Amino acid sequence: MDARERHLRLLTQTIEAVNSTLDLEEVLAQVATGVAEALHGDACFVYLYDDRAGELILRATHGTAVDEMTTRPRMRPGEGITGLAAEERVPVMIASGANRDPRFKNFPNLTEDEYESILAVPILARGERLEGALNLRTRAPRDFTQDEMDLLLAIAAQVAQSIEHAKLYAEAQRRVHELEALARISEAVSEALYLEESLEAIVKTTMDALAATGAALVLEDGKVAWPEGKADVHAIRQPLRWRGRQIGELVADRSTPFTEAAEELLGSIAQQAAVALEHGRAVMRGVLAQEIHHRVKNNLQTVASLLRLQARASDNIDPRKALEDSVNRILAIAAVHDVLTERREDDVDLAELLGRLRAMLVQSVGAGREVQASFEPVLLAGQKATSLALVFSELLGNAIEHGGKHIDVTLVQEGEEIVLAVSDDGPGLKEEEPTGTGLSIVRALVRDELRGSFELTSQDGARAEVRFPAQ
Repeated sequence: MDARERHLRLLTQTIEAVNSTLDLEEVLAQVATGVAEALHGDACFVYLYDDRAGELILRATHGTAVDEMTTRPRMRPGEGITGLAAEERVPVMIASGANRDPRFKNFPNLTEDEYESILAVPILARGERLEGALNLRTRAPRDFTQDEMDLLLAIAAQVAQSIEHAKLYAEAQRRVHELEALARISEAVSEALYLEESLEAIVKTTMDALAATGAALVLEDGKVAWPEGKADVHAIRQPLRWRGRQIGELVADRSTPFTEAAEELLGSIAQQAAVALEHGRAVMRGVLAQEIHHRVKNNLQTVASLLRLQARASDNIDPRKALEDSVNRILAIAAVHDVLTERREDDVDLAELLGRLRAMLVQSVGAGREVQASFEPVLLAGQKATSLALVFSELLGNAIEHGGKHIDVTLVQEGEEIVLAVSDDGPGLKEEEPTGTGLSIVRALVRDELRGSFELTSQDGARAEVRFPAQ
């Protein structure tokens, strides 16, 4: 009766342990101690089966401190006596001389050779799926009874149930962790005003969710859009896919291997990243299109104003020349658009812009003229650059048409001001205050658009100088 009571108490305690906690390590430790004490064993070892590695790994012991082991013993099903019980899915019992049995597997950090007897049973979920194995050891020879075998099988069934619960709990926790990470990404992306902010939020959340040392978004052209942290020994990559095509990769690094669950989580984050990246690009394309429409509208209005001014001119106008002047003005505006499009920025490099206009004017109307240019690299906002391009075209066109053979053009920044000067060695000004449609355009643009000053002087030729604020 005493043995039956102990066996019943052990089974009851095991059931209570399985139902009272989701901490698998705690359950296994209680089982190892309870089995050894109830069955008067000297040691009890509990192994769990790792599906991915295909190995039984020691997880709890009584009689040996598993936490102190630098390398946990592991074996494949079929190896050793416990591995044989796992592979055959039946109890295996050796009453004496277990350490001398040819099937015995020795582990250097386990003192198993001091035990004479062993009873090993498989841990099976629902009676068929292998979840592990456990064994009971005694130093003195011992012939285990059928009741003891049945009891150990019943304990193993309860342990299998605990393992299933722990796996379900771990899966639920993983899902919660994944949903929290995705929710943080969605929140960060929705709150971000710029694409760069969205990418930064995705990368930082990836590092946090995967406990990674580093992460990065790599675009389809191989450019690293946003790196964070540092590369490490182990890395995983997930493609960013949008409508059937790959638009980049999400990469994560850390010092320890990534689990299958971590790879799945990175895949979910990569889906969010692909959506954020493509939506951000769409917004940028929309903003860019809106900006281009705005610039085109403004420049068409400028062209219309110039044509109206030309039409209202009171002096005698050669229709062909008027048309050629209008063409040059429109080409000057087009040159600004070319520079803006190539740079993909809001500011224009005036040295590059004026260099193009100089080459265009010299080729079209400057035959026989020597035009020397010195342009400092100065940046100017797009709308002001358009106005300066028109001013430059008018002044250089006038110098080519009415000036001498040698023409000098300079662009410099003097402190807070930008200075454009066009001079030639011709006869100079024929009147104190020259008039004409071209000069009227220059004065209006310098005054109203550039907020600067315009001066014409005549000494050893003609000199036109425009000064306006750099900002």
